[in-house]
Amino acid sequence: MGPIWEHILPEYITYWHAVGIPKFVRIFWYFIIFELTRYICIDFVIAGLFKMTEKRRAAKWQLARAKLFAENPLVSIIIPGKNEGPHLFKLTKSLAEQSYKNFELIIVDDGSNDGTPIIGKNFQRLGLIHTFLRNEMRGGKASAANLALRFCKGKIVVHLDADCSFDFDAIENIIIPFYMDNKIGAVGGNVKVRNYKDSLCSKLQAIEYLKTVSIGRIVTSTLGIYKIISGAFGAFRMDVIDRVGGWDIGPGLDGDITVKIRKSGFKTVFSPTAICLTNAPAKFKILTKQRLRWDKSIIRFRVRKHKDVYFPNQGFSWSNFFALFENVFYNVILDFTWWIYIIDMTLNYSSNLNNIILMNLTLYFCVGFVQMSSIYIFSERRKEELYLWKYLPFMSVYTGLYLRLVRTRAYIDEWFFKKSYDDPWNPLKSSTQAKINGF
Repeated sequence: MGPIWEHILPEYITYWHAVGIPKFVRIFWYFIIFELTRYICIDFVIAGLFKMTEKRRAAKWQLARAKLFAENPLVSIIIPGKNEGPHLFKLTKSLAEQSYKNFELIIVDDGSNDGTPIIGKNFQRLGLIHTFLRNEMRGGKASAANLALRFCKGKIVVHLDADCSFDFDAIENIIIPFYMDNKIGAVGGNVKVRNYKDSLCSKLQAIEYLKTVSIGRIVTSTLGIYKIISGAFGAFRMDVIDRVGGWDIGPGLDGDITVKIRKSGFKTVFSPTAICLTNAPAKFKILTKQRLRWDKSIIRFRVRKHKDVYFPNQGFSWSNFFALFENVFYNVILDFTWWIYIIDMTLNYSSNLNNIILMNLTLYFCVGFVQMSSIYIFSERRKEELYLWKYLPFMSVYTGLYLRLVRTRAYIDEWFFKKSYDDPWNPLKSSTQAKINGF
């Protein structure tokens, strides 16, 4: 490296250049083996294949769309929740503007203690919703969703969160895949953050959602290992959801029912053009509670409840094995491997920790921009999402430290203490019954 570059580049980068490749690989083995391979190499290969087959998929999509509108099946849209009354007007307005019109709208009020019952009944009287149901005593989201199922008349069930809004063709785009393959049992929508300008917390989640949902789920769906249909926006064949017995009590019930559907022999796929906008937590305190709940569910469902997918049995499937193994490996195993990496660096390279930290931040910073470039290729909101690029430098700390700390605490709490059963997100009576039945 010449003297000019030595003056331009930061001292720690010139240091690593002088050290040489072997030592660089030894020190940054975690990033090279795991992060670079998964989030750049694999993602770009799959994204490239996805782009290359665009014309063929478009032709198949149009044929399926024609079949959908020729049949025009009734779709049952269910919205279970508590204290969701204030969101119902915007929700019904968003759904009224949908390109697909043949649907019934079923709202389930799960023991609300605000004005939701009054709002819901008025909306039903005015014809804005078809059916309003109420649990006088709160039973939890699974209980409310299963109650809605008893009143569904449609061939396809779409599960929504009340605080979401949708692109005009979102319902159409989430049900078209059912007409592309009769083995598809469930379809996940593309959830993006609507309130990304509210705070730094919501901005970072918006970037995270773009990476893990918009691109990450294209990758897993293409590989046939897509394993979570978001409760904010997911579609299910009614006969399939009947076969698996509806939702089980949880936090993490979205991933749980997806695994149940896969284990019953049906495919689960992602529809990137079915766009749903949701509000993300605007404060880190609220986000931490949410992520602790989500991360505990990985241990509860992927490791404990559905452990049978990892062992040869009569219903063994390699796709189900890899779907859950990939999730557990990249979230749980690599989380604890990262702590081993930190111990390794602290014990063996304590004198160089400042250079190691700075280089790690640089590597993740560069990877973040590369990932956003791939997101930009697929995005239908390029101008809006361009706003988020300037916040990419914060992602190294957000995903590399904050989310790791939250995940580690969640995994320990659930593995050793089964803390998910104490989460107030579910009523105590429901969690107690779930624990007894092993849900």
